[in-house]
This record gives sequence, structure tokens and C-alpha cells, in this order.
Amino acid sequence: MIVFDLCCSAGDHRFEAWFASSESFADQQRRGLIACPVCGDADVRKAVMAPRVGAKSNQMTSGAPAPAPVADDSGPGPEIVRKLLADLAAKQAEMLPRSRWVGREFADAARAMHEGRAAEDLIHGQASPEEAQALRDDGIAAIPLLVPFVPPEAAN
Repeated sequence: MIVFDLCCSAGDHRFEAWFASSESFADQQRRGLIACPVCGDADVRKAVMAPRVGAKSNQMTSGAPAPAPVADDSGPGPEIVRKLLADLAAKQAEMLPRSRWVGREFADAARAMHEGRAAEDLIHGQASPEEAQALRDDGIAAIPLLVPFVPPEAAN
């Protein structure tokens, strides 16, 4: 497993994510499976990060004590993050049964509703990163599902 610091281009929000490998990150990024947890932007890139390099095993350690860790008050604590994620998962689970699956036609269906060519409806489906960006550029409200979802045709 490898951890990357990531950031979105829309709001420059920084967040951390774990991947099986660099190739796994690249594959998920190419397929549009990674989105900013703050704003939903799918244009996510690796952020600059300091690598963790261990000391050489043949070096003598000094008797100096390690520096005390500095508290990081820049964001919410793990308990709050867990609660927020659980709330998001519950809200998504509540909304999906009331929503209509449109599959790969999501961008077209959302655009048709926005332009008044189709009745407003709660929908979910799949869109490429380019399609999602075009929807955002045109002011059409669409956000990625934050909790992984299995399309109906892929479910057992």
C-alpha cells in the first residue's frame, strides 16, 4: 500500500488517499474514480509531499531525545471525519433507492433536464471525467457519489 497527498484543481483542497500502487492510482485517476471529498472535483492530482526516508541501519544513534510531536490543529479530528463519512454514506444510501439509474447516459440525461427537454428527476449513473467537467462548466449540478457504488448490471 502507498499513501499519496492529493489535491483538486477546483478548490485546491488537500487530502490523503491510500492505493495498492502508483499504477492503481493512475488507473483510478484515468477512470475518474477519484474525487475531492470537499468539493467533488474529479480533476485530482498528486500534491507535493515529503517522502518518509528511514535512517540507515548501520548508523549510530545519538542520545538526543526525539523532538516532541507538534499538534496539528489544521483540520477536524478523526472522530469528526468518521462521523461525517458515516453521515454521507447514510444520506447516499437513503437517496439511491429514490434515484433512477441511467448508466452511461448520465451526462446526456442531466443536460436534458437542465435544458428543459426532460422532466426533472433524481438520477445517478456514470460519466467520464471530461463529461463531468463539461457539466460543471455549464453550471449543471452533478457530484460524484462519495461512497463506492456497484452499477446494477455489475451486481450479482
